[in-house]
Amino acid sequence: MNHVKSGDAEIFYETLGDGAPVVLLHPFPANHELWLPAAQSLVSRYRVILPDLRGHGESDSGEGPATMAKHAPDLARILDAEEIGRAAFVGVSIGGYALFEFWRQYRGRVAALVLCNTKAQADTADGRAARLQVAADVLDRGTEPFFESMVPKLLGATTRRTRPDLVAGALGMMRRMSPEDVALVQRGMAERPDSIETLKTINVPTLIVTGDEDILTGTAEAELMQRHIAGSQMKVLTQAGHFSPWEQPQEVGRIVRQFMDAASGL
Repeated sequence: MNHVKSGDAEIFYETLGDGAPVVLLHPFPANHELWLPAAQSLVSRYRVILPDLRGHGESDSGEGPATMAKHAPDLARILDAEEIGRAAFVGVSIGGYALFEFWRQYRGRVAALVLCNTKAQADTADGRAARLQVAADVLDRGTEPFFESMVPKLLGATTRRTRPDLVAGALGMMRRMSPEDVALVQRGMAERPDSIETLKTINVPTLIVTGDEDILTGTAEAELMQRHIAGSQMKVLTQAGHFSPWEQPQEVGRIVRQFMDAASGL
């Protein structure tokens, strides 16, 4: 693993392959390992960069909530360390939230976007309250009850029924996060701004991906993003939930590779 200092946190990332750079951002509460199976479809042509977002995996949380305003510069520091001017970015869930902020701050460094199992709208008042309650609960009771409760939300019904190995692997990634990490990341997501207006400014090749069993974001959120991003494409994966690159790595890898191969400037 490589690492870079970004503000008050040490951010870790892995690199694979060689070629035009593609940055793959994982969802909460996972880490870069979620992308490793799907990334195999890209490494023969692309330089794949797999960060652990702030507060996930090996990366520090830093002080205070892990906000999008912190995640975005973290990504810029990685590009600087790797001497990369522009890259294509793929973001799942919180990875997508971070990319909306990255676009606002560093859009000149974005060659193409894949927004996967994510949404542009800010949390509702109830949603923010739920995140803050989770932050309090994990500090009080530990993370295990929270992680167990998240499995049916993060993994599709088909995966849970037929792939106990993927369920176990997902829980293994989750358990790398401490109660403090979970609390700071949840508080940071609760603070994220609405990005609907940001969608209208995106003018690079963009692909939107969701799963037909994703109960957290799903098709409605994907269609909303597609309506607001001019020229964007959309794919719905079958038998995939919120962790679609983990659940359907070959299909996600194929779709992302096909999109990257066609995107201009890559």
